[in-house]
Amino acid sequence: MAVYVVRVTNPNLPPALYLPTGPVGPTTDGGTGASVELRHTPDGRVALVAFTALDRLVDCCGEHQPWIMVNTEHLPRIHQVNPYDVIVLDTELPVELRHHAPV
Repeated sequence: MAVYVVRVTNPNLPPALYLPTGPVGPTTDGGTGASVELRHTPDGRVALVAFTALDRLVDCCGEHQPWIMVNTEHLPRIHQVNPYDVIVLDTELPVELRHHAPV
């Protein structure tokens, strides 16, 4: 598991990341949008779980996981709305935390 400390600029991150999201819902500006899913690390930090490729997201989160692709340069905006302590890359989510097919 790779963990990166949050910085506005991090040369180790790729130019774009795939982020797991929650259900799409209304936004404060009257539109609709997805909320980025954050997770807690064993040591209590808040983590932004990110994937470097779409196939890795599907392998690690399951085929029913909603997602968005974000240019890395926009991570500070995401951090403003959804503060996190670290970025965790390409880490498998436990089955109990995965999204399932709608019934």
